[in-house]
Amino acid sequence: MPPAHDAPIGEAAQRAHDLAVAKGQSGYLDPASGLFVMTASALAARERCCGSGCQHCPYPADVQRDAGRPRVRRDSGL
Repeated sequence: MPPAHDAPIGEAAQRAHDLAVAKGQSGYLDPASGLFVMTASALAARERCCGSGCQHCPYPADVQRDAGRPRVRRDSGL
């Protein structure tokens, strides 16, 4: 059975996220993968969880599950 929650976000990715949020950017390039990752604030501005497994999904676990996400991030308090 797969884990119920995704692995924690790494320190470098969290720093890149926080810097992007501070600059008002919608995302950043993940230091490990080089992929563009949307910030929690940009995802919240969309006003719904898409269920795609976004790294910084700001929505509670029950909303993520209802949107079809098989593994969820820990609740963020949105």
